[in-house]
Amino acid sequence: MRCPFCQNDDTQVKDSRPAEDGAAIRRRRYCPACGARYTTYERVQLRELQVVKKNGRRMPFDRDKLMRSLQIALRKRPVEPERVERMLSGIVRRLESLGESEIPSDLIGEMVMEGLASLDAVAYVRFASVYKNFREARDFEQVLGELRGEETE
Repeated sequence: MRCPFCQNDDTQVKDSRPAEDGAAIRRRRYCPACGARYTTYERVQLRELQVVKKNGRRMPFDRDKLMRSLQIALRKRPVEPERVERMLSGIVRRLESLGESEIPSDLIGEMVMEGLASLDAVAYVRFASVYKNFREARDFEQVLGELRGEETE
């Protein structure tokens, strides 16, 4: 693994342990050239997933991009990072197990909404406001009604 600081190709693994409930390996690495220490994660990838955007454009699925979206929705919310990681790993496993290499972005959004609804209601509304492109207060009222289980028109 190349050092992210000095680009040296000869780095050493100092410690390895399971992470994300055994779905990944966390490795602490050391670069003898510059002395830097850093962490890498190794995950099983069953297939290369392509996300099909609403405009038809295709791009590689990026787990880190999805995590950043979740972190924005969950900013300043009392949710343990381990629960977020478990939710994200579950979504990725579900996507990989679909057997399709092209996944519509709508499906990913719905899975995230489903996960956030059970994780944190405020984060759910925040994510929904961006995902569903809210334009007025009525849009928020409708989502809040859905959270409460009320019928909306």
